[in-house]
This record gives sequence, C-alpha cells and structure tokens, in this order.
Amino acid sequence: MFTGLVECTAQIRALRPGRGIRSISLEVPLDLSESRIGDSFCIQGACLTAVELSAHALTVEVSQETLTRTTLGALRAGRRVNFERSLRLSDRLGGHLVMGHVDGTGSVIGRDNEGAGVCFRIRTEPAVSRYLVEKGSICVDGVSLTLGVCEGDVFAVHLIPHTLKGTTLELLQVRDRVNLEADLIGKYVERMLGRYGVGPGPQQGISKDLLARHGFYEPEESS
Repeated sequence: MFTGLVECTAQIRALRPGRGIRSISLEVPLDLSESRIGDSFCIQGACLTAVELSAHALTVEVSQETLTRTTLGALRAGRRVNFERSLRLSDRLGGHLVMGHVDGTGSVIGRDNEGAGVCFRIRTEPAVSRYLVEKGSICVDGVSLTLGVCEGDVFAVHLIPHTLKGTTLELLQVRDRVNLEADLIGKYVERMLGRYGVGPGPQQGISKDLLARHGFYEPEESS
C-alpha cells in the first residue's frame, strides 16, 4: 500500500521484452539498501515487484495484463517516472490510501497555468469516473491529488509548484495519457451497497420497500 506522495522521480535505464513480460530497470536517487527483492514499489501509479535490487537501482517485471491496462507499455529508456516505496505501518498517511492497482487511464484535454501552479483537465472512462467526487481523492500517475470540478467523464486537478517540481506531472501536455486509480473507500462503499440493491443499475436508490425487506423499516398497519 502507498500514500501517493511521490518520494522521487526515477530514470529508466533499460527495458527488456520477454514472453508476455517486460523488465524495466531503473536508476533511483534513494538509498534502497533496506529494501529486498520481492518488495513492492509504486512506479507511475502501478504497484510492481522488484526482481533485482542494488543500493540505487532496481529491476521490476511487468505482466502483459499490466501493460494492457496502463501506460507502462509506452515507456522508453531515459524517461523519468514517479517512484514511491511501500508504506510502513508507522508512517504518516499524508496523501490517501493508494494500492497501485490502476483502474483505468485518462487523457489530458486541458492544461491551464494558474500563477505558478497548473490546472489539468483529464477525460477518463466509466471504470474511474463513477467514483469521482469533488474534493475527493484521485491518484494520477502515482500522485495523490484532490479532485476539483467533476463533470461526467472529465475532472480537474490543481497542482501547486511543489507537486509539479517533485513529480513527472510537470511534463504533461494535452493528449498525454495517465494512469488513474480511484479512491479505494469509494469502491468498497459501492460494493457493500450493491448487496442491498443500491448503486449502479436499475435498482438504484433507497426506498421504503428496500428498507422493509432488510428489516430497517416496518410499515404502519392500516386501521
């Protein structure tokens, strides 16, 4: 599990194709001496496992499933990516709960300067947009951000200079694609409500009949 607070940007040194698997080797400006092979790292928003490791470098393997569902298949040597080590239970949770399990991708459709900051407008797909709530959280390429205006399948995020400087989001331009992970809590709430017929679909909404069927409402007897 991660927080979406990017620790650094890492540089891709090499990519090696394999049978349904792609290996990505990265140079990391952090001390990884306490990390171990098999540890998880959040790279551009995707949770990946280290198969080779040294003090300032690691190699991860990416399955075909991950390549299909994320933007990782478009990475090239020399590219910088957002990097975060997994969360310790004793760490402060400064961002939000991020699993590194990408729900879908989005496309940047607008970039507007706001003084020293930037507002991005991003169009996504229903697998992500159904969970978007203004002032809620979204993970964009591994970065925890607060949602601005949400309109259908389009949402806005407002980045301060600190976030732009410390991540790869500063490089984003219109038509670039990004990895997106929706808020974990929203997905669990939808799942639980779905057991009671509440959520997407024809049974949307809470009614007296629904409450009565599950013992939360007792209709008054007519005299």
